[in-house]
Order: sequence, then C-alpha cells, then structure tokens
Amino acid sequence: MDMMTEIRKLWERITELHTMSMRLVSSGSYNVRASEMAHLQDRTPKTVTCVVHFLDDSCETFEIDKRAKAQNLLDKVFEHLELVEKDYFGLQYLDLPPGDDALRWLDPLKTIKKQCRVGPPFEFFFRVKFYVSDPSKLAEEYTRYHFFLQVKRDILSEKLVCPPSQAALLASFSVQSELGDYNPDEHKDGYLADFLFIPSQTDDFEKMVCEKHKQHRGQTPADAEYNFLDKAKRLDMYGIDLHNARVRDQSNIEIQLGVTSAGLVVFQNNVKINTFSWAKIVKISFKRKQFFIQLRREANDSIENLIGFNMISYRSCKNLWKSCVEHHTFFRLHHPNPPSKKIFSIGSKFRYSGRTEYQTLEEGKRRAKIDRTFSRSPSKRYARRTVGGVSRDAILEEKRYIEGYRNLTKSQTFTSNSTNSTHNFNRYDGVNSHTRATLPHDYKSRASWNDGTRSEKSDDDGGFLSHNTSRDTYPAPAPTKVVNFNSSEENTRSDQYYDIPAYEEYISNGNGYADGHGLVTIRMTPDDLGRFGFNVKGGADQGMPIIVSRVAPGTPADLAIPRLNEGDQVLFINGRDVSQHTHEQVVMFIKASRETHSGELVLVVRPNVYVGEDQSEEPDFTYIPETHQIASSSSSANTLESSLMLLQESLESGAALAQFEQLYRKKPNMTMNAARNESNIPKNRYRDISPYDKTRVVLKTGSTGDYINANYVNMEIPGSGIVNRYIAAQGPLPNTCTDFWQMVWEQHSSLVVMLTTKVERGRVKCHQYWPELYETEDFGALQITCVKEEETPSFAFREFNLTHVETSEERHIRHMQYIAWPDHGVPDDPSDFLEFVMKVRQNRSGMVEPTIVHCSAGIGRTGVLITMETAMCRVEARQPVYPLIIVKEMRDQRAMLIQTASQYKFVCEAILRVYNEGLVKPSEDYHR
Repeated sequence: MDMMTEIRKLWERITELHTMSMRLVSSGSYNVRASEMAHLQDRTPKTVTCVVHFLDDSCETFEIDKRAKAQNLLDKVFEHLELVEKDYFGLQYLDLPPGDDALRWLDPLKTIKKQCRVGPPFEFFFRVKFYVSDPSKLAEEYTRYHFFLQVKRDILSEKLVCPPSQAALLASFSVQSELGDYNPDEHKDGYLADFLFIPSQTDDFEKMVCEKHKQHRGQTPADAEYNFLDKAKRLDMYGIDLHNARVRDQSNIEIQLGVTSAGLVVFQNNVKINTFSWAKIVKISFKRKQFFIQLRREANDSIENLIGFNMISYRSCKNLWKSCVEHHTFFRLHHPNPPSKKIFSIGSKFRYSGRTEYQTLEEGKRRAKIDRTFSRSPSKRYARRTVGGVSRDAILEEKRYIEGYRNLTKSQTFTSNSTNSTHNFNRYDGVNSHTRATLPHDYKSRASWNDGTRSEKSDDDGGFLSHNTSRDTYPAPAPTKVVNFNSSEENTRSDQYYDIPAYEEYISNGNGYADGHGLVTIRMTPDDLGRFGFNVKGGADQGMPIIVSRVAPGTPADLAIPRLNEGDQVLFINGRDVSQHTHEQVVMFIKASRETHSGELVLVVRPNVYVGEDQSEEPDFTYIPETHQIASSSSSANTLESSLMLLQESLESGAALAQFEQLYRKKPNMTMNAARNESNIPKNRYRDISPYDKTRVVLKTGSTGDYINANYVNMEIPGSGIVNRYIAAQGPLPNTCTDFWQMVWEQHSSLVVMLTTKVERGRVKCHQYWPELYETEDFGALQITCVKEEETPSFAFREFNLTHVETSEERHIRHMQYIAWPDHGVPDDPSDFLEFVMKVRQNRSGMVEPTIVHCSAGIGRTGVLITMETAMCRVEARQPVYPLIIVKEMRDQRAMLIQTASQYKFVCEAILRVYNEGLVKPSEDYHR
C-alpha cells in the first residue's frame, strides 16, 4: 500500500512539471535596449594601439587584441626586430603616479589594459632587462648592437656612472663604430661637436675621445661595439636595477638597492658599500613597505641573519622583490620553477615566466648562426653650438633627453626624431652595415683594445688570436640547481617570500655539472688561416688550471656545436690529459692538432668552472645594516668583522678571484727604464719582471752600477702609527750576489726572508748566495760567515756575520727560509706557512730597518707574505681587512705582487683562518 502511494505522488509531480514547461513555451520576452547596446559594442574596436619606442630612437605602432596577453605585443616586437636572443629584453611603461619609481616592466602573462593606466594609445620603451655579464656570451652581433645602444643611453642618462677617463674610452669606441677609422683629412678639429656622449660634455672631453679614437684603426663596427661592452661591463653600476631605500634603524640613511646577475648590491651616493651574492642569500621577502633578505647561517652562528630595508612605498617594495625573483631565476636557474599549486597559500603568486639565460645559451648552441645584414642607425645629432656660444634650445633638448629617461614623467618622452631609421635587415647601406658573414678570418683584438697591463704569461693565444687580445674577460655563472619556491597569493598584510637554496645545494641535479661529471666534448677545425679562435690561460707552471679566457665571435670555437665558452676548463686535448702540463706545452698541443691528417681539435672541457660575480674592487668601507650577528657595540670591531664577512662571501661566490683578476698588475704611468738599460738586462732573472724606477732600491757603491732588481714596499697600518718596511727583491743570480749583500749592508737590514728553495722541478729558482755552515765567503768588500743553521721539514734558520773588510765593522744577520711551498700551486694547508709568518713577525719585533723578502721573481710568494703580515697587523689594530686593497697598495710600489689567482685565494683563506681561530686577536692597546 505504501509503495502504491509513492508511485501515485511521483506521477502527480511529473504531470505538474510538464504543465509548467508548456506554459513557459507559450510565453516570451525580448530586451530591445540590451540588444542595441550589444550591437554597438560589436561595432567598437576590439584592439588597442601600442606605440613602442626602440633604442635607436625609432618607433613603431602595433595593434593588439585588447583581451590578449601582453606576450602578444612582445612577440610582435621581436618579430618586427627579427631579434633571436630576445630573452634579455623587455618593454617598460610609465605607471602612475609619475616619478623616480614610475617605470614598470610589462608582465607578459597579464593583459595590457590591466597593467597600464596611461593610454590608450599605450606607450612602451624597448629596453635591456637582463644585462649579460659578458658580451661574448651573446652569439648574435645584432644582439650586441642593441646592448651597445642601451649602455650608451645609460651613460648619457647617468644611470650608469662612469669616470671621465672610462667615458672617453667608451665614447671613442662609439665613434669608431659610427665613423670608422680616424682620417685627419675628414675628421678636423671639432668633428665630435655634434655628438653627445655624456651630460655636460666639454671640449677637453672631446679631445680625449679624439685621441683614443685614433688608436682604434682597423676595428669594424662589430669590433668596436664588442670592446665598448667589454669595458662597460667592469663599471660598478653596469647592469644595476636600482631601487631607493632607507636603512631600517634610527639613522634612516638613504641608500639604493641594486639587483644584478650576481646578487643584491647596496649603494650610497653611487658608491658601492656592500654586496650580498645569491650564494649567500637564503630567502628574500617583503611585508608592506619593508624588504628583507635572510642570509645563510654559518656554522658558528647562533641566530638567523635577517637584514631589512625600508622602501618608499608598498608598490616599490614589491617591485624590488619581483626584480630579485626575476634576476635570480634568469641568471641562476636552469628552468623557471612552476607556480605553486597550493590553494590556500598566502602571499604573491608572481614568478618569472620567461626563459632563463641557461636555456637561451643552450638553444644558441643548437641553433645555427644567422647571417644577416642590418643598418646601424646614426647617432642623434645635437646642434649644441652656435657662433655666439651654446644654443639654449639645444640645452633644453639635451636636458629633456637626459631627464626624460631618468624619470619618464611624461608619456611623450623619447618620441622618435629618426623617421628614416630602419630595421630592414635585408638592406645594406654600404657604410656602417656589418654582418657576421663578413667577419674577417683574421679577427683579432688590437693593442688599444685593452689597458696593456696584463702580463703575457697570464694568457696566451697559441696562435689563435693576436697576442694583444683582451684578457679581461670573466667567465659566466655556472648552471645551478633548480629549487622550489614557496609561492603565495597576494596579500599586502602577509610576508611575500622567495626561497633560495643553501650554498651547498648549488651542485648538479642532472642538468648541471658536478665536479668530475658533466664533461663536454667539443670538436672544431681551424679556419683558412689555421686559427681556432680562442685564448687560454693557466698551466701547471702558473699554479692554475687551463681555462678558456676568450672566444672570438664568428670563429670555429664560437661556431662549434656545442660552443666553447669563456670559463670552460680544458681537461683533455686530443685525448691527452693536460692537468700537469705547462702553459707553453698546452699551447703547443693545440697548435700541433693543425698538423694532423684531419686537422681537427678535440677538447674535453668542464663547462663554466669559474663563476663570474661582481667584477670590481672591494669597497674602501662597508656598511652592514642592522644585523644581530655582530654582538659587539664597538664600531671598529664591527668594521673589522664586517670586512671579513665580506671577504668570506666574495670567496664563496667567486667574486674575490674575479676582482683580483681585474686589478692592474702594473700601476699605470710607472716607468721601468732602469731595468731596460743594456748594462742592467743581465741582472734580471726574468725579462718581464722589473722594478719601478720611482721605488727601486738604488745602490750607493755597487760594483757594476747602482741597479738591483728590488723595490721598497712600505705598508702603513692605520690607527697604529706602524709602518712595516720591506724590500721586495728577486732571488739573486750568480752575478748579482755581491749587489744583494751590498744592498743588505747599505739598508742596515738585519733580517732576510727567503720563500723558495734553490731548485724546483729541475729549474734553478735562486742561486745560493750564502756560505755553508762555519764557512766564510767574500762578496766584494763584504765578508759573510755562516755561524748557525737549523732545518725542519718546513723551515730553515741561519745566522750570518756580515763584515765590511775595509772598516772591520760587523753586523749580525738572521736568515729565514720557508722550504715547504710545493713545486706546483700553493700549500694545501696554510698551517706551516702561518707558523712561519708568526716567526717572521717575532724576529721583526721592534725593527725599523726594512726586511728583505725574496722568492724567485720577487713578486708571487713575496707578495703573499707581505699581504699576510699586513693583514695580521690590521687585525691587531682593529682595522678592516680588504686583501684587494692591500694588493693594490703593494702593486703601487712593485709590479705584479701576488702573481696568480691561486696565491690570492690562498692568502685570503689564510687571513680568515687566522681571525676565526684566534691566531691573531684585536689588541687591547688600540681603542675600541
């Protein structure tokens, strides 16, 4: 009965629903107004107009579907330019309110209308977004041309701060690119008057540019632009994305935070005061207007290192954070990380969505080079001068040009004056056009391309390029491990953060190159002139691995698949292990491959061994924002500890070695004429190791003249009143022993420090200039008797009586020799060397006369010892320790002190060990 009741109810419900549906069908409605509005909307444009201003001051208009993502506009721009290496570039637009922080990068994953609040038409500026660390990494000459235009603009707008001498050099490359070789018949006085290179340009500056332009004869436009970029990359502010900030403490000091390929850099008044490399940073985050970086915790740290900065607004804070995320992803990762799949996470979901530099370079290796012809646009001319002086209109135009780029407060800025500019790469103007296809086989750098301060021994070409090839190229960052980010949904009240892996995690995960793995085989054949097109440096005799230091564009090494890159370590040459061979032998092996039947050179390399980081000198002082790590309230102690923290970071990131390699080996404008005197040449152990004339030791009564290969080196210890006096000398030759002892006598020196054995690896490094124990030997008017000798596995100590035969005056000389330095490279452990330095310091106590220090050439190990003792004294005096500044001070007095990067790394690590283990402690005698 119950079932029948349910069936009846169900039937009644079905009938009711059927009746209702029939009623609906029998009725209808039509909204006239809504239909008319929809029809009108269909007739309105579905596109938006976008005007793009390019780096050569030309502009182009593009129509984009208003619902399309901004990537659509980017694609059209790249297609218009026919740009292949496009991942370094982006589009900027002016955001509201206008001001210093008003420029934004167009996000390709959002629509244009959602981002731009000025327009339509929407105006964009095509710019370099990611500045390549080394122009040689760019495969396309056309890409380098756009970088060249960008950096020129950066200098003119003062975004890139450049000293006058460097600005003149860069301007001369620019002139060479545009006008070609200097021709006195065509280039009369004032021929540069219509060019504008820097703000407030003067006649004296133009004369400097003219003189340098004369030195670039023979350089093609591509050559000149490459060298322009190769010099510009060394400027402190090259490639810096600057953001205004304030220190998060009571001082509220105004600073700028710069994001680079290497990490985060802190500037104050355009002076770099600190660097935080990506290898040191664990996490970056922001909350409202506060930006934070969390540094990797060291083994002896008890608390986290969290450094904070105050930004001018929440928007600028997030903009900085996004820039950090993008730069870290682009330069340090193999692939962009996918966005987080967490549904309820808090914070920004933003992640970089484009390709990384690694992906770009890998694609370049697989892709055939494009031979293209393109027209270089002429520089914009400025009618700056009139008969009566300077044109007021020209000044206004110049000011608008510069200020417009700095602030872009008006959307009209940079409207094109070059309507005849062209991006038609099928045209050829026959003057400034240049193609990769026309790159000469004998491509080489001229002497004027570098500063001429590098030693020939530090880098050689093996017959591939000119001996004058620039040697200032630094390797690119090694590929790093892909890491996971903690992503989030935007919420201005929550922390937005981005995790960076610990330093130990920067190793291979299958995509990178772990030590001993990830080796690459590269095959190439020489060009018609028998050149491969790359340079190498290092060798067993130099204590360095064989490293590729330069690859010339368009040569076999550049066109090989895979490509040979700067920073690659050469392990095998045609199957031969070269790890224990000298530099000259390696060069010979490479040359010999040309004589084989196939002429093929087969290299096995470990890619990107050396990580290129910051390439500038360490700052004169450093600022560490409010860190809890430094417990002492002493400003001097903080300065000392801060300097050593910076040293530790730069060693870990690789920046320290890059900075050392960049430092001049010989001080500019210091002459060495005495060493080249015909009568003095036989007194030099090595033909390229000479003393400066200004600081050389002059013998008063030398038997064969006043010359000896030695320099005074005085190292002042600030705040202590101490000046450590040294004489850095070469190891005596058989014909200079008398001069050596004459120098000891005239300088009243009582301590001689020797840092080499007499013979190493079968080669004589120093002649024995002293007698055996209890024996006497005459050296001119001086007589030496060895009265004591002790030897340990690491040291040898001797005592001599030095007597002047004519006056019978007698002096006591102590002789200390370090004999544990290995024949190859540097000591594996600095313990013995540090013990030796401590003994030297004990013997120097209270001494005012110079200590004579020598090795073989008097530059390598000699420089290491002087640096080490100077650093120890600075620690005791509670002064900051910047090894690079110490080396610079030494090289100002004797060239090339500390000869190799391995020696510099050794002494830096030894300094850190001395401080961390308390072998030398800050003295209580100096005020805190």
